[in-house]
Amino acid sequence: MLDAAQPEGAVAVSEEQTGGRGRLGRVWQAPAGSSILVSVLLRPPPERRAPELSLVAGVATAIAVERATGLAAQVKWPNDVMLDRRKVAGILAELRDRAVVLGIGLNVTQSLGELPAETRAPAGSLRSVTGRKLERGPILADLLLELEHRYDAWRAGGLDAIYDDLGARDFLRGRRVTVDGVEGVAQMVTREGRLEVSTGSGPLLVESGEVLFER
Repeated sequence: MLDAAQPEGAVAVSEEQTGGRGRLGRVWQAPAGSSILVSVLLRPPPERRAPELSLVAGVATAIAVERATGLAAQVKWPNDVMLDRRKVAGILAELRDRAVVLGIGLNVTQSLGELPAETRAPAGSLRSVTGRKLERGPILADLLLELEHRYDAWRAGGLDAIYDDLGARDFLRGRRVTVDGVEGVAQMVTREGRLEVSTGSGPLLVESGEVLFER
């Protein structure tokens, strides 16, 4: 368990998760040995928007997934990683006493039958998509190294510094979406970390909210 008294870069890793919290209060569970469950304590500079860290971590996780699987991974705004149109990872950034605890959960070894069936976005794991049972340790090491690189770039230059990698992996771009009851077509994740949606009444810039997409 991480707390704000620990130094920046402190890492906690769990073997299983029985009462984890996802975005909007949802429960995130993972059986022992099935997932990468890691939290990192960060102290972002005051000029940066802490919610952007979900996108920073999304890029880092997507790149680590691509290296492990050889497949293209995408970032679904604001905090999911998708592989073959299935959610394989979720990210939660929580503010604690001017520090941020960044939690990442990545499904690795679950078979299709071990994944939750009733989810808003279809659930997946690296194994269910690739058919291969991958080792978690090397993926975790690569993910943490990639997160360090992307976090350092973001600290120095904001989302602009990682935008090429983010924009190239924008899962929602061009998809029909519904945001808090408003329907439209997702255009892009902006350089300010917002989701731009084209609606019948004009462009909509979304700071946060529940995004549903047509599969």
